[in-house]
Amino acid sequence: MTDLCATLRILEPYPGLYAYYDGRIAGKRLHSPERNWLDDGAYALGIASYALVSGDQALVYDTHMSLSHARAIRTHLEAQGVSDITVILSHWHTDHIAGNAVFADCQIIANRLTLDTMTLNAKALAERDPPIHPLILPNRIFEDRLELALGDRPVHLLQFDIHSADGTVLWLPAEQLLLAGDTLEDTITYISEPLGVDRHIAEIGRLAALPIQRILPNHGSEQRIAAGGYGPDLIDANRVYLERLTARIADPALDETPLSDFVAAEIASGSIDYFAPYETVHRDNIEALRTGRSDEDPPAPAQ
Repeated sequence: MTDLCATLRILEPYPGLYAYYDGRIAGKRLHSPERNWLDDGAYALGIASYALVSGDQALVYDTHMSLSHARAIRTHLEAQGVSDITVILSHWHTDHIAGNAVFADCQIIANRLTLDTMTLNAKALAERDPPIHPLILPNRIFEDRLELALGDRPVHLLQFDIHSADGTVLWLPAEQLLLAGDTLEDTITYISEPLGVDRHIAEIGRLAALPIQRILPNHGSEQRIAAGGYGPDLIDANRVYLERLTARIADPALDETPLSDFVAAEIASGSIDYFAPYETVHRDNIEALRTGRSDEDPPAPAQ
C-alpha cells in the first residue's frame, strides 16, 4: 500500500507555527491515474495544513487531505509534548476535512455554514474519489467571528464568503499574520462556487481591510510558506484575477490565452508565482463561469 504521506514536509515559518506541506512533485500521484480530488485538487497543486503550538496546547488549522496526513500531524504534535488539540476547519471541502476522524476526540471548531454544508453533503462526500467516510462533523460552532487565545497569543476566527461561502480564516492580530485557508491561493484562486463570484470579489475587499502583513495560504509555494508567507499583494492578485476573468468570460480569445499570459503582470510584480498545473485550474474556472457549476459547488439547501 502506498504511504500517502511519504513526501510530507514539516516546515516552521514562525516559532511554534508549523506547516504540514505536501505535493507539487512532478509526475507523482498518490491515489489514482484517473482524475480525482486528492491528486488533482490537492497534491498536484501543493497543500498545507497548519498548527499553532504553545506548551501542551495546539490549534490545528485543517486536518489535511488524508487520514495518513492527519496521523502524521498528530504524531508530530504529540512528539512536541502536545496533549490538548483543538481543530479549526477553514471550510467544508474534501482536502481540508479528510483527516477529521484522527481528531474525533478533540474539539473541532467551524462556522455554522460549514457544519450545515458538511451535513447536507455527507452522502456526496462519501461517494467522492477517494471517499470521505466516516465524516466527522465539527462539534463547536460559531457565527461570523470567534476570539480564542493560545497561551498569550490572541487568535481570531473570521468568516468570509471567498472561494466557498463558509470560509473561515485564522487571524493573528499581534503578528498581523493571516492563515488564509483557500480564500487566497497562488497561482490563482479556484472557483468552486461560480454563482458567488461577485460576492467573493466584494469579500476579498473586506479581507483587505485587515492590517495584514504576511499570508500563509493552504495552496501555494513551499518555498514562500517556509520563508514566512506572502505579502498583502496576494490579496489584490486574487481579486484582479477574478475581476479580469469575469470581464473577459465571453471573449473567444480567452480560450487561447495561457494562464501565464493572463496573469503576467502579477507574476512580474512578484505577488504570485507561476506554477504550470494551475493552467488546468484556469481552464476549469473558465468552464465553471460559463456553465455556472463546478465539482465542489454545493447543492441548494432543501426548501
